This record gives sequence, structure tokens and C-alpha cells, in this order.
Amino acid sequence: MQEHDIDIEALKKDENFIADMKKYEEEMYSEKSIAKGYQLLGTKLAIEASEDEINEIFTFIVGQAFDVLAENLTIHKGFSMNDPEELSTARAIYEHGIQRYSENDIKGAKEIFLVLHHTIEDDELKDAMMIHACAVMSGNSFDKFIEDLADTDNIDESDPTAFFIKEFKQPTDILLTMFSKYVALGKADLKVLEAGK
Repeated sequence: MQEHDIDIEALKKDENFIADMKKYEEEMYSEKSIAKGYQLLGTKLAIEASEDEINEIFTFIVGQAFDVLAENLTIHKGFSMNDPEELSTARAIYEHGIQRYSENDIKGAKEIFLVLHHTIEDDELKDAMMIHACAVMSGNSFDKFIEDLADTDNIDESDPTAFFIKEFKQPTDILLTMFSKYVALGKADLKVLEAGK
């Protein structure tokens, strides 16, 4: 065994590691930190924790993210992609939207992508979320979206927003022009959110 390989079984029995994980989990709940939730989730997945433990953290992440979103929509606050907590919150909402899309929940997926377009404070990601919403509205299945529109070959792992699909096989402005009818429909749906601004 090489030195940098982690002995997962030994780690699972290490009392200091177990205590650190418990403390981190308590902090996640007390601070309502989605960023800590994702870090904990990554560790739990790495040590192959039980499905129940993983589901519990995932449920916390999604529930907390939607609580924050509801609050932000009320006070007209966006998500800064430079803030680790806000980035993690947007990520959780996005992953939920992708899940909805993959399960063919057209209405749910469209609404989530439009809300992210409205709330993310990053022009590239805003446009990418609009393309997601337009793909849903125009009847592209999730598989078709991944195969025909998304460019998932050139993902920069060092980019903190790499988990969002934001690269496409065609330039973003061309896709937005192609989808112009759906962009207009999406913007009309968002007027409700913008009305209170």
C-alpha cells in the first residue's frame, strides 16, 4: 500500500476522525451551512458511509438550499458565485433541477432553471441556466440535452462552478437566438419575481 492511499476501514474506526466528523456535522446543522454539508457529504461518500447517513446530509443540503432560496426571493437577493456558501446553495438547487429534468418533471425543472437564471450573479451561468430552461421548454429530453447541447468534455476541475453545465456545443449567444421564442416565454414567467423589485 502506498503512503498516500487512505485506509478507509482504519479511518472508519479512528476515534479522532469519528469525533471530528461528528463535530463537523454539528457545525453544519448549527450554522445551517450548505458548504459544510457538501464537504461532509464528500467525506461520507469517500468512506462509504451508510446510505441513511448520506441521505440525511443530502436531505439537509436540499432543504436548507430551498429555505435560503425562498428567503432570498422575498428580499430580492441573488447568489454570489464568489461566496462559498451562496455557491453551494445555488449548486444544491441546480442539482435538484437536474434531477427533476432527468426524471422528466418538465414544469419543476423549468421553474428551477429559471429561478437560478434570475438569482445567480454571474452572466455566464445566468445564460447557461436560461439555455437549460429553454431546452426543457422546447421538449428536449434530459438525454438529448446532454448528448446534443451540453459540452461535458472540457470541464475545468479547478473551477468552483464546474458542477454547473455551462459549456455547450454551440456558442451561448447562438443557442439563445435559436431558442429566442422560449427565452421570451421564460422572461415572461420571471416577471412575477421581478415585479416586487
